[in-house]
Amino acid sequence: MTHRIASCSCGQLTAKVSGDPIRVSVCHCYACQRRTGGVFASQARFARSAVEISGTGTDYVRVGDEGGRAEFTFCPTCGVTVYYVAEGREDSIVIPVGAFADSSFPAPTFSVYEDRMHSWVTMPKDMQHMG
Repeated sequence: MTHRIASCSCGQLTAKVSGDPIRVSVCHCYACQRRTGGVFASQARFARSAVEISGTGTDYVRVGDEGGRAEFTFCPTCGVTVYYVAEGREDSIVIPVGAFADSSFPAPTFSVYEDRMHSWVTMPKDMQHMG
């Protein structure tokens, strides 16, 4: 079984995962662009039972572009988001792929909100695409 550790920049808040992600995706919505400071966000969803959280986090509830809510947990020391839980999907935990700092992490298979994708960004053709 695969084991990985995601963490904030200072290492105080971590998420240890067992097994492969349910799905790895890319989101181009404006809320994700603001949250990450990048032109899109990449994240991996895991079953809640496969994730062990350690450390202290601060929560922030964000309302997405279409009204969906998600509770983001970030490190109060360095400010990095380590995980979040989407409303209606409390059985899973979503972790930003960058928090793993692992270039061998599985590639995304799904890209969403592509109508908000920056014109110079290109996604792989073999993934599922959604406007």
